[in-house]
Amino acid sequence: MEQQRQQVVTRLAERRKLADDCVYPEVAERRKRLKKLLSLVIEHREAAAAALRDDLGKSAFESCSTELLPLTGILRYLIRKLPKLARTRHVGVSWMNFPASGRIVPEPYGLVLVVATWNYPLLLALEPVAGAYAAGNQVVLKLHERAPHVGGFVQWLLAEAFGDEVTVIDRELTFPELLRERFDYIFYTGNGQGGREVLRAAAEHLTPATLEMGGKSPCVVAPGARLKVAARRIVWGKFTNCGQTCVAPDYLLVHASLKDDLTEQLKQAVRRFYGTSPLECPDLGQLIDSSAYERVSRLAGNGRLICGGDKQPDGLRIEPTIIDRLAADDPLLTEEIFGPVLPVVTYESEAELFTALRRHGKPLALYCFGGDSALRRRLRKASSSGALVFDDVVTHFINPDMPFGGVGASGMGAYHGKRTFETFTHYKPVMEQSRWFDLPFRYPPFSRLRTAFLNFLLRH
Repeated sequence: MEQQRQQVVTRLAERRKLADDCVYPEVAERRKRLKKLLSLVIEHREAAAAALRDDLGKSAFESCSTELLPLTGILRYLIRKLPKLARTRHVGVSWMNFPASGRIVPEPYGLVLVVATWNYPLLLALEPVAGAYAAGNQVVLKLHERAPHVGGFVQWLLAEAFGDEVTVIDRELTFPELLRERFDYIFYTGNGQGGREVLRAAAEHLTPATLEMGGKSPCVVAPGARLKVAARRIVWGKFTNCGQTCVAPDYLLVHASLKDDLTEQLKQAVRRFYGTSPLECPDLGQLIDSSAYERVSRLAGNGRLICGGDKQPDGLRIEPTIIDRLAADDPLLTEEIFGPVLPVVTYESEAELFTALRRHGKPLALYCFGGDSALRRRLRKASSSGALVFDDVVTHFINPDMPFGGVGASGMGAYHGKRTFETFTHYKPVMEQSRWFDLPFRYPPFSRLRTAFLNFLLRH
């Protein structure tokens, strides 16, 4: 292990020097490598699905729909759009710069660290890596040790596609050790504690960072909601990947008049999706490890059980579980759940609803089913969240034309689509002034006529 550690340290030093010397791959080379990665992902999709099944118990359908399809989508986008995204753009200049010309030159930040997480270990590692490489950076990827099978597959995949142009770190360096290195940009996906560590380390070198975190994303069910459709979409979004989704509905805020009808529809949706014995259903995933299983089991210990509750310790599985009648300070309502447990809270008035929404800070997503135009308008104007989605959950994540990211405690910065390229790019202004013509207006002595002309410009 010590030898591997030294090899990684040496590779980091080599990549640091290349970044300092501004040695970056050309656009044609970047596209070639991205095409290779795309073809490998498609060719070895069954191996990817097998690794996801081993780490998270994902079905082949879920692996394809939530990881492989979004990943191939962003790779195709970057390959197709990269020449345009990386192109220098001419811009205008102020009259005071006459007769200068101006350009905006997209350039790489330099040495970029991507810190991957474990809940969507393929997509959330490879999309930012692809974006950072597409922008021309020297890229370092830190894998998460909780998903070892996918980590091994990703390591092989990147070696095949990029050779030594992307440095992958598994257990050779710990997260704190890696953060002591100097990077030019850090892209982190994970929890708030890790995000704080990243910012503390980034401050040492004034390194910019994107933090993709989570939080308690509320789901409002208001009068006017189509309860059967709402229940189906909520159950799907909450229990996909065994609840281990950063944008999953974390808790329901249901108008008291709808509570009984909605919970009945939720129970029916659970039975329809996972059968009467969900622990035997191949479409229900598993928790990542025993510590996650024990934590979620402990969180689900209070309140009234509406449905679910059965557990399978040896399989790290918990039935889709819905709970109500919880105290306001219950851990299920104060901690991010990240598991297949859905608490239900009721509200009577709009004032009570907004008080509840503000209790947990700014979430990664806010969902609302139903509600009249006045409520929806107020949610848009009087609440803050990474995203606001009406009459659906989670699916905004796969929209390449919408930025994905948090605000406040749920994160900073965004990516997806062209923003996956823009996140890892510095847009450098370049101005070229004439050496033959020199406008005398800016030089002293300043006459009253010139001052009067500037005052005219101020007024008009």
